[in-house]
Amino acid sequence: MTKKTAREELQEIATALQLSVEFPPEVLAETEAWLKAPHIDDPVLVDRTAMPFVTIDNAHSKDLDQAVFVDREGEGFVVAYAIADASFYVRPGSALFAEAMKRGASYYFPGFSVPMLPRPLSEGLVSLNADGDRRAIIFFHHLDAHGELTQTRLERARVRSRAKLSFNDVQRLIDAPAESPLKGRDFEASMFLLREVGRRRIELAARRGLIRYRREEVSIQLDGEGLAFAVMEVVRDEVELWNEQISLMCNAEGGRLLREFDNPAVQPIYRVQAGPDPERLTALSVLTGHVAKRHGLPESPWRWNQDTTPLSKYLEHLPRAAPGTKEDRLVAALTRQSVMVNLRSEYSTEPGKHVGVGAEPYARFSAPMREMVGVFLHKEAVEFLTGVHPTAEQDEVLRAEVVKVANRSRAMQRKVQDLSNEVVMNRLFTPELTKPRAERTRFTGTVMGLTSNKVHLRFDVPPLDVKLYLFDLAPFFKGAWLEPAEEGAILRAKGKDVPLLLLGQQLTVTLSKRDEKTRRWVFEPWL
Repeated sequence: MTKKTAREELQEIATALQLSVEFPPEVLAETEAWLKAPHIDDPVLVDRTAMPFVTIDNAHSKDLDQAVFVDREGEGFVVAYAIADASFYVRPGSALFAEAMKRGASYYFPGFSVPMLPRPLSEGLVSLNADGDRRAIIFFHHLDAHGELTQTRLERARVRSRAKLSFNDVQRLIDAPAESPLKGRDFEASMFLLREVGRRRIELAARRGLIRYRREEVSIQLDGEGLAFAVMEVVRDEVELWNEQISLMCNAEGGRLLREFDNPAVQPIYRVQAGPDPERLTALSVLTGHVAKRHGLPESPWRWNQDTTPLSKYLEHLPRAAPGTKEDRLVAALTRQSVMVNLRSEYSTEPGKHVGVGAEPYARFSAPMREMVGVFLHKEAVEFLTGVHPTAEQDEVLRAEVVKVANRSRAMQRKVQDLSNEVVMNRLFTPELTKPRAERTRFTGTVMGLTSNKVHLRFDVPPLDVKLYLFDLAPFFKGAWLEPAEEGAILRAKGKDVPLLLLGQQLTVTLSKRDEKTRRWVFEPWL
């Protein structure tokens, strides 16, 4: 029997979850009709093709939802943010709309995706590619010299992207303009103004106490033949952070405009995230004190006093140390614990604060080809602009259904990620079982969390999170009854105070066995 490739295993997961890259004939027929009559020359569209928009995304992205152009406006700035007009092509009552509702979103696996819309639309006609004119809704954000918003207006327009840029392309232009192939292009000045606006918006967010976590993203990719995985840690370019600020501003302003529009026929959908439970914040404060004491570190800056210091300032003032050092590992663990006090965001028909982005209200306008909620919001934005509400009587019911679909699709993406990670780990760890114990790879990592039944360990290389269950660890600690203590600062044997493991500690493990019944890998700690 031929061994399955990594891609085949992932595709089996997609099939099991009923996620198909294929589309029904009626959806393909509608797609073909739009390709033949795309209505790019629609007279209702304002011609903005002279504005040098560019898309900025990951190098491998093909579904380009947004394009940006930044210009001076007196002492301040105007940020034009064009978003692909998916709702024009994906209309209620159509086969495209019904299929998008069924899927809810696009789903991303290592090496491939399952799109919400057929690729000739999501990567072609609707995508803001640099190969011709496209339909778009433009958010014109007017900012003062400090980056504060003074006005936002929307416009239906025809745009033409000048280039498909990656974050790295723009970063190289900013860092070494003389050496960049982008130097002299008509959008060059816009990229430097993006830097100014991005930095000002980040500063404003910091003043509001918005927490900026030190996040490194883990990228899991397939090799060219789909046979093996490459797992790597990706540090975000500064350009990506600036671009993120524009997206956040657009989503916050879009939510505000629809909420304040005095017409019940416009039906916004909001993304909300409630603040952490006060008890969890108190526990985090106590935890940091225990951690500082157990590691023999001074209270300042390691202990968080929630009565005197915002959590954002505490995290900002933690030391930046060389990778792999004691301080670096401890900062990573404390940051993870700070993230864990937050609740998950969700979609809602009622406005509310999104503490993660520091906005109220907040609506996801910026991904209309990848999220059903984006299609619906763009439809509502067009109705907001035109005053025409052709489906107003059904929209309240439809909105409730879209909210259900949106929340369901977020849960589905988490399932895709979990199952994909399981495939990656199986591929990584299975060969270890063929080696003699003494020759198995020693994986070194950081203890990121201690809970009632497991230790969360983050490997340095490859940068994966693994769970070490206390039941599995007990034999390696002479069969001790293991339990976390001091709000999760230490792992100890029940009834004893001597810590066996510390939060933020470096820990090295080797693979012990595979438990097929529970589908988990058991690791032996080197203490």
